[in-house]
Amino acid sequence: MPRFSVIVPVHKVQGYLHACLDSVLGQSYRDIEVIAVDDRSPDGCGAILDAYAARDERVRVLHLPENVGLGRARNAGMPHATGDYLFFLDSDDTLTPGALRALADRLDETGDPDVLVFDYARTHWWGGTRRNVLAPLLAEASGGTFTAAERPAILDLLMVVWNKVYRRDFVEREGFTFPPGYYEDTPWTFPVLLSAERVATLDRICVYYRQRRRGSILSTTSRKHFDVHEQYARVFRFVDARPALAHWRPFLHAKMGEHCLDILAKPDRLPPSDKAEFFRRTAEMFRAHRPEGVRVPDELRVLEGSYAGYVLRRGAGRAGRELERRAAQARAVTAARASRARSALNPYRPLDPGLVVYSAFSHRGVLGDPAAVHRAAREIAPHLRGVWVLADEERAAGLPPDTEYVLLDSPGYRRVTERATFFVNNVNWPGALVKRPGSVHIHTHLGTPLKYMGADLLDRPGARHGTDVPRMLRRADRWDYSLVANRHSELVWERAYPCHFTSVRTGSPRNDALAGAGPDSGRAVRERLGIPEGDTVVLYAPTRRDYRRDGLVERIDYARFAADLGEGRTLVVRLHPSLAAGPARGLGLAELHRRGVLVDATDEPEAADVLLAADVLVTDYSALMFDYAVLDRPIVIHADDWAAYRASRGAYLDITAEAPGHVARTYPELAWLFDSGTWRDAEAARLRSAFRKRYCEFDDGRAAERVVRTLMLGERMPERPAGPARVPGQATGRDRLTPS
Repeated sequence: MPRFSVIVPVHKVQGYLHACLDSVLGQSYRDIEVIAVDDRSPDGCGAILDAYAARDERVRVLHLPENVGLGRARNAGMPHATGDYLFFLDSDDTLTPGALRALADRLDETGDPDVLVFDYARTHWWGGTRRNVLAPLLAEASGGTFTAAERPAILDLLMVVWNKVYRRDFVEREGFTFPPGYYEDTPWTFPVLLSAERVATLDRICVYYRQRRRGSILSTTSRKHFDVHEQYARVFRFVDARPALAHWRPFLHAKMGEHCLDILAKPDRLPPSDKAEFFRRTAEMFRAHRPEGVRVPDELRVLEGSYAGYVLRRGAGRAGRELERRAAQARAVTAARASRARSALNPYRPLDPGLVVYSAFSHRGVLGDPAAVHRAAREIAPHLRGVWVLADEERAAGLPPDTEYVLLDSPGYRRVTERATFFVNNVNWPGALVKRPGSVHIHTHLGTPLKYMGADLLDRPGARHGTDVPRMLRRADRWDYSLVANRHSELVWERAYPCHFTSVRTGSPRNDALAGAGPDSGRAVRERLGIPEGDTVVLYAPTRRDYRRDGLVERIDYARFAADLGEGRTLVVRLHPSLAAGPARGLGLAELHRRGVLVDATDEPEAADVLLAADVLVTDYSALMFDYAVLDRPIVIHADDWAAYRASRGAYLDITAEAPGHVARTYPELAWLFDSGTWRDAEAARLRSAFRKRYCEFDDGRAAERVVRTLMLGERMPERPAGPARVPGQATGRDRLTPS
């Protein structure tokens, strides 16, 4: 008996069917059966299904004699299912890599619940990917099993059939089936969740929900959307037949009203001539099922009136939103002009020689190079007043109490930026900020450049999508000093940013902590991350891809890599900041972290702390490799898509030819490097030494001090010794599996 029966109804999806089936049959977890139901598809779907069945014995195909629709096609597949759990997958959607293994592990962990609810991400036809905004509900309920009454918020999730798996004997015992018509998921999901005695969640994206440009049933303009009324009537009949569920009527009544109004508001659902009738039927049903003594929510009171009133209210709402949008736009323009006018050569507001304004990563917090300079300034020149610019109060929540800050575009921000003499940032300041004569702008950058930057992006239209390069260069015109850690960076920045600044060979201030590291420097971070004493820490730090619109490409199966590393090694993953808030965390990373398979260090504020905790860095093309080389610890490059990356973004050097360690072109090669111990052999040390000599040239542990003394205080620094600084202390982990 297989663990999963994956039921796939198929109709007019021949362009997507291969991707769907490949995503299921290519899973590492193979204890499955696929029941593909050809719903009398008029295209080539039937032949495609037969070809898959001939190649893979796990696939069975049912050819229906007539088209019965999505719900009844699923019903046709259920009697043939023999698996422990039913998984209804739409044939234009796909499973994410490792999804079935994650589901199986979670089912085992929670003792085979009636229903397991998991996460999904919408994948748009134009290339964008967007995670379910209610995903935090899954994490909040991740402790164990529960009922809908115990966690009613679970019913706020998208009420569809394909973001859940169902224990087959539970479905058969309750007699659940799908009705005909549109919105067939509604009278399935509500009864199922209200009846389930044990529900569990998995905070992991398991399905990519394809948002088709054309051809989706729900985006088709048709009177069939009137089916939603009968589907909710089925839900109410189900509740009426079970007195124990009567307390759910107010909730379902509100859900029905919200759902129907949402359909009515969509421009592509109902023919315009039918909208008034749809409103009237919704209002009639809303009145008929209204529970006694229950107050109608304000947003649904429109259903107590007429269609004309609804139209007027909708029009007023749109007009109000448009007026507010235009007013906000006008306020922003006026504020920018006022700021420029106040700042421009105002002789009555002299610059404050002791005021320094800092920002990092677009005002995200006290981080990176600017933070290192700030710390050094407080120690060396306490008379300098440092003020940080933050995006919002949420960013300020974790700051030390003695850290002065202002919020972007606030009156305080305008006051300090009009008076400050020194500006320190690792990205460009907003365009409205005017550089006054006498002010000094110090740009720290975000690390040593491997990929094309600045003006070099002009011949890379894909890489600069959404980036206004001329505006970027106008903002860079404000730089007075550009900090560099090596001669390579000096040459690149002067070419990529053809502006009037002076390159200063200071080193990278954020790397002072690495250059001065001792044997125990990473111990506190290891303890905070929960890494077992003595484990070898393997840090995996992938970067984003410009050949994907959302930047996310899953190069490694985290669970497999963690398992292949073996006992005594802990896998730590740190995503690129631009991926941290997108779907990447939901594609298994957060769930594997919760289960202790690996450590997700993406949210650690300082990258240097994570680097100090690591014994070896595995990366593709992340600039973190240049920082990590300061520590003189092993680096492995995983370059399985180097040609695509280089072609789409452009690169200043061939990292596979000038690598800081061994290069793996495939995952088996990467696993072998660790299994054999080659990752830390003499050749790895030789490659790292050459790399470190070139790219850690100016990182001697005194970069922040050099910035403060020479650029802020006007002092001279003693000459730097030739070559890289001393070799920092090695990490504390012991690789017990490396052959001696």
